[in-house]
Amino acid sequence: MNLLDTPIIRRTRRNHALEHATIHLLSTALPGTSMAGRSTPFGFYLYGNVTQEALMDAAHQALARLRGGEHRLAIHPGCGTNYLTAGAFSGLAVFTTLNIGHQRDRWSKLPDALIAATLALILSQPVGPMLQEKFTTLADMGDLAIASVRKLSARGKVNAYYVETISS
Repeated sequence: MNLLDTPIIRRTRRNHALEHATIHLLSTALPGTSMAGRSTPFGFYLYGNVTQEALMDAAHQALARLRGGEHRLAIHPGCGTNYLTAGAFSGLAVFTTLNIGHQRDRWSKLPDALIAATLALILSQPVGPMLQEKFTTLADMGDLAIASVRKLSARGKVNAYYVETISS
């Protein structure tokens, strides 16, 4: 069995896709509202100045649209996968630049390291969404269902919610 197909990972990937799709829909309905999310095998957290009703409506719409074939909703530009990819690419580029060739003063390699990091960031741009599509999200919702949307707290102007899901 493929590791990505194990139940706990499959559920997390589906919830990650639903989280992204929900944030896409909320961002369209509430332009300029900052939001963040974090997925678990049993649902996802959403942090942002949205109402529970708006979140519940967006989550149900997101699930229906993903089921309807709008799989691109599962990919989000603000996903941590993109940031991790960019950081890994640029870090590796800098590490490589500083450690190849003869060991001259590292400060003299700084311009080369900055160029390498910039090129790595540019090259990482299409890779992050591809990694989301292939590994960190799963747009096929299977038997996933939304069980509840609970408000957890409000700290200042930011509300915290948990969208609980059920899936095999």
